[in-house]
Amino acid sequence: MQRNYSLTFLLLTLTFCVCLIVSNLMEIKTVPLGPLTITAGVVVFPISYIINDCIVELYGFSRARMVILLGFAANLFVSLLLQIGIILPGAESWTGQEAMAMIFGAVPRILAASFTAFLCGSLVNAWVMARMKAASPDGRRFSVRAIVSTLWGEGTDSIIFFPVAFAGVLPAREIISLIVTQTLLKTAYECAVLPVTVRVVRSLKKIEDRATATD
Repeated sequence: MQRNYSLTFLLLTLTFCVCLIVSNLMEIKTVPLGPLTITAGVVVFPISYIINDCIVELYGFSRARMVILLGFAANLFVSLLLQIGIILPGAESWTGQEAMAMIFGAVPRILAASFTAFLCGSLVNAWVMARMKAASPDGRRFSVRAIVSTLWGEGTDSIIFFPVAFAGVLPAREIISLIVTQTLLKTAYECAVLPVTVRVVRSLKKIEDRATATD
């Protein structure tokens, strides 16, 4: 069965995948935030959840699930290519092998934790968003759905990632603190940009309605 995908949908999918790949590449850097320490990827990663919300709102859960799986596959592909780049022997003039291995040669445990957490968290975010929309008689209250779904999605992501990545390395109390902090911080990020998200969704709906009307 042939499926038609609009330009808007393709652009959202592309942006989603790029944000996931870039956020993973930025995770190596830690950034001070007052008394807290976060990773640089926190700046980019929540954008993927915002796009995820937009896709669910416009196209439904099945399309969002497809985009999430594409993002997962793209992330995994980039990671494998980077590992090949690290393994390849460098020229005599190449002096950046150690730096490249340090930045891109993530421990398999961290990669496994990151990929599993992302897949589960994104699917939970999309599922909660879709279920809340289906339960709403008029399909409104997008802002509430976006915040609640992000809280569930980011919570699932953090609950999986930190124990898998750091169990036996960090104290249990510190892991719990990281789970709570990252979940609340990322949800607060979405709340802060929610007015922009609402406007984007409204604009995209108008664009899709026009495109449908002219088909």
